[in-house]
Amino acid sequence: MVSRVLKSVSGTFEALLAIPVLGGSFVVFMGYSPLGFMLILHIVGLVFAAIHYRGKAGHILGIITSLLAWIPFVGWALHAITAVVLIIEAATDR
Repeated sequence: MVSRVLKSVSGTFEALLAIPVLGGSFVVFMGYSPLGFMLILHIVGLVFAAIHYRGKAGHILGIITSLLAWIPFVGWALHAITAVVLIIEAATDR
């Protein structure tokens, strides 16, 4: 249950960061701290997914996204892909 909630929350945040101008502006104006927050959220989510034997791909992809999202167009694409993967995993986890 916790793993599913963390995937839903982090998937929603990733989707918000994937909004082209709004997400990028938010990250830049906040001094890139949202990327650090998301990195921590994905690490915590990965730990809970491992404990509960759930899918880990979304959180692993999220960690990679958090580390590479400072690159302008790469960040947008990675946020969008990560959001889709996390939301699908949250919907299919039992």
